[in-house]
Amino acid sequence: MAATVITEPGYTQRIDVWLWTVRMFKTRSAATSAVRGGHIRVDGNPVKAAQKLSLGQEVRIRKPGFEKILKVRGFLATRGGAPLAVQCYEDLTPAPDPVLRAPVPRRDKGTGRPTKKDRRALDRLRGRE
Repeated sequence: MAATVITEPGYTQRIDVWLWTVRMFKTRSAATSAVRGGHIRVDGNPVKAAQKLSLGQEVRIRKPGFEKILKVRGFLATRGGAPLAVQCYEDLTPAPDPVLRAPVPRRDKGTGRPTKKDRRALDRLRGRE
């Protein structure tokens, strides 16, 4: 039996189950731990794992380095494939700042610590005069 997206008005689902079925977390226990740890907010408010989620609500998932913002568009009764899971939410996450996505500068192996002159040149390059 193939999983289908449920978009009935009035249908609700636990937040931890929804996060797991739409593939935001690998396991349901990981989703539950994230909710209990305060990393998940619904409409700007902290939630408990058993809180019911309904259509149109905004879910914020805080992960190291960024925050993902999703709007609930549907539910899955069981965990399905990724193409099906994507139909259950609208991603409202803003594009990341390109400066933050730049690779970390690396020095060649064996060159030792940067000299004061090298450090000042790096600071000028980064705009930290």
